[in-house]
Amino acid sequence: MFAADICADRVALVTGGGSGIGLEIARQLGLHGAKVVIMGRRPAVLEAAVAGLAAEGIAARCIAGDVRQPADAKAAVAMTVDTYGGLNILVNCAAGNFLSTAEQLSTNAFRTVLDIDTVGTFNMSRAAFTALSSHGGSIINISATLHKYATWYQVHASAAKAAVDSITRSLALEWGRVGIRVVGIAPGPIADTPGLNKLAGDAVEDMIKEVIPLRRVGTKTEIAQIALFLVSPGGANITGHTIVADGGHHIYRDPPMPHEMVTEWSRDRETNARKSKL
Repeated sequence: MFAADICADRVALVTGGGSGIGLEIARQLGLHGAKVVIMGRRPAVLEAAVAGLAAEGIAARCIAGDVRQPADAKAAVAMTVDTYGGLNILVNCAAGNFLSTAEQLSTNAFRTVLDIDTVGTFNMSRAAFTALSSHGGSIINISATLHKYATWYQVHASAAKAAVDSITRSLALEWGRVGIRVVGIAPGPIADTPGLNKLAGDAVEDMIKEVIPLRRVGTKTEIAQIALFLVSPGGANITGHTIVADGGHHIYRDPPMPHEMVTEWSRDRETNARKSKL
């Protein structure tokens, strides 16, 4: 879909890059010419991910760290700049989520998700500001559609991602003056990701498809291709927006009556209208 060198001479730092959507974004950026650094909390997972990227000819490194800690955020940016000479793209993909009824959710559990998703996004963006402003860089915040209306049993993640969308808009407004674009991607259910496996699992994937107008879950590559577009010349005038890529999941509503019933009524009305003209 994109020219093979569309990210040549770019350097990307991807949080949550050891697995799932984050790893696929790092992979696609790397396959299209970028040098990548992935960040996460599990060294063994990161090292395995880097080995896989290297096997595809991608220049990749990793650093263990926690986005909730400002010192770790600064260290990840410094390591990236020291290793590859700069930073052009920051992808904030680190996230936490689980299912819980609101009345059973502890304050600590609520705070943990906000700290990872929201505070982590701010920490990384702030740490990367100087490096990104030197190159007119881009920040991509991975959001969700949970808060577009409301989602059962995810009050913590819904609040966190709503705040991430707000951060996207605010930083785009403030940092546009130094050439930094800030954009978001809001995936719906994505196949073969830790999030979908943790929240749903194979047993209910078919059920999820029933509430997606396109009748399928998305893929990691589809989300990564959106990220590629956003850092390409084609996305150069986009900032402050969060692109929803969920197959229409967030707009789904159960029909008020069966499709067959409405079809029959429509057919009867059309027949009666023809008869009235005779």
